[in-house]
Amino acid sequence: MSTLFYVIGASGAGKDTLMNYARTKINGEKPVIFAHRYITRPPNNGNENHVHLTAPEFKLRIEAGFFALHWESHGNHYGIGTEINAWMEKGCNVVVNGSREYLPFAEQRYPEMTVILVEASPETISSRLAGRGRETTEEIEKRIRRSSQLNCDLSNCIKIQNDDSIENAGDELVRIISGQHKHLISPVF
Repeated sequence: MSTLFYVIGASGAGKDTLMNYARTKINGEKPVIFAHRYITRPPNNGNENHVHLTAPEFKLRIEAGFFALHWESHGNHYGIGTEINAWMEKGCNVVVNGSREYLPFAEQRYPEMTVILVEASPETISSRLAGRGRETTEEIEKRIRRSSQLNCDLSNCIKIQNDDSIENAGDELVRIISGQHKHLISPVF
């Protein structure tokens, strides 16, 4: 049976960095595919290798049923293609960069998925967001306030603290995806 790993966390928590790290380290018996996202945000605007779509292109893909999951956040549209279903049908585990706010809808679609929450302290997140230069100080503060509100309902997921080295948190993500995590992996209900 294949597993969908739904990775979530605040902007600046380090999801993309950890997923990129894990992608280079995974050596499991079962193939693991890291799905890209389709986003209306321009390319090369962050650490994520995504497929850029215009808003009209995104809407057409929704209408054609090309997204397994899709949501809107911070003025952009995000989608995960239906190709993830074919990959899982072929026996692959799939890792996606999801949305905390969209989690209840994703759980309806994939009730057996494993949810991984990447967390970092507000100070770490603030520093990372400031470093990438996409948000103003006010926007960063707003994101941090929003993050604390969204995280309060995420008690049944596997948590990775990402304030230290990439290797510490990245190796934990690799262990989870590889099935070597020290805690029982259970879906969020």
